[in-house]
Amino acid sequence: MVKVSTYFAMSLGAFLFWESMDKLHVWIALHQDEKRERQEKEAEIKRVREELLKQAKHRDSLL
Repeated sequence: MVKVSTYFAMSLGAFLFWESMDKLHVWIALHQDEKRERQEKEAEIKRVREELLKQAKHRDSLL
């Protein structure tokens, strides 16, 4: 009986471990995706800002 209960407890523990690792993996992947999207958005904002500054300097030099 002890062997059966030990086997059951170890099986349950392994199942819980793998489930928690799966959830952790999904959370990390989502976090990385959000971070990448934020970096891409910041890079786009920086590029547009630099382009607008160039246009403003060009306009000022023409006046």
